[in-house]
Amino acid sequence: MSTSDNKRAVVVGIFVFLAIVIFVAGVFVLGGQQKRFEKTFRVSAVFDNVGGLKVGSNVWFSGVKIGTVRQIRFSGTSQVAITMNLEEDVRKYIHKDALARLSSESLIGNKIVEIYGGSPQAPTVESGDRLGTAVALSTDDIMATLQENNKNLVSITSDFKTLTSRLVQGEGMAGALLSDSTLTQNFRAMLANLQQVSANTVRVSRDLAQLSNKFDTEGGLANELLTDTTVFIGLKNSVQQLQQTSASAAQLTDNLRETTSKLNEKNNAVGLLLNDQQFAGQLKSTMGNLETSTEKLDENMEALQHNFLFRRYFRKKDRREKEAAEAVGNQQQPEDSTTIAPHQVNR
Repeated sequence: MSTSDNKRAVVVGIFVFLAIVIFVAGVFVLGGQQKRFEKTFRVSAVFDNVGGLKVGSNVWFSGVKIGTVRQIRFSGTSQVAITMNLEEDVRKYIHKDALARLSSESLIGNKIVEIYGGSPQAPTVESGDRLGTAVALSTDDIMATLQENNKNLVSITSDFKTLTSRLVQGEGMAGALLSDSTLTQNFRAMLANLQQVSANTVRVSRDLAQLSNKFDTEGGLANELLTDTTVFIGLKNSVQQLQQTSASAAQLTDNLRETTSKLNEKNNAVGLLLNDQQFAGQLKSTMGNLETSTEKLDENMEALQHNFLFRRYFRKKDRREKEAAEAVGNQQQPEDSTTIAPHQVNR
């Protein structure tokens, strides 16, 4: 064998060896990805629609890859059953009440199966168990929702365009505020008035706070009225007395009103004197006649005193009056003497 042949054989051998190494490495890599060389257990789940899931798709639990989809087959009339190979090490974390749902690695990535949920009180899953499923939002549903949102956005944009055009044209209250300077000034004046009212409200609140503080000051009338029961009782009694006085005054007013009404009537003597002018004239004439009769009576009595037939009678009467006056004077004199006696003794 020539040297060139030997060289060619060595090169071929090297390429064959590298090919074998690459093949073995690929087998180990693919086997590692497919969990072919690890101890696994199988669980299944039934979906109404797998949405493009394939054999070999990954199975995730809490964001960690734990197995692959081993088999996809139809079940029943229109359902699809999938069988999954899961790592034995994660059995203790997955419970029988856990759920499986379809998801994606990204928005447009490959389909995967995601296992989630499960309560610690439930027993762990065993090989051959069927997990419950949950309906996940598919890409078609997301696109339909986005399309509906786009329609709503177009409608909102159209309405906003109409609104802005009306604002520019000065229609409506907001448009008038933007275009009418007079209305804008009035609105500013109203805001200024509102600010003034707010300032007044703050000042009144401050004054009320000061007033309430004065109520809490000991020794003040308001504090005494609010805290001292004695003062309150006294004030209550005073109010009751004022009420009684008011009632008495009201009764007196009623009596005066009744008396006044009677004075205005002619069925009594005083009312007749006040209201009947004819009777007043007659009464005045009568009083004048009485005064004239009295004067004439005095003159007649004076004439009788000078008449010789009655002169003796009037003299005896004068004598008796003088004796009576002297007797009264004699009774008062001893009292005066007893009063003076002590002064004489002192002298």
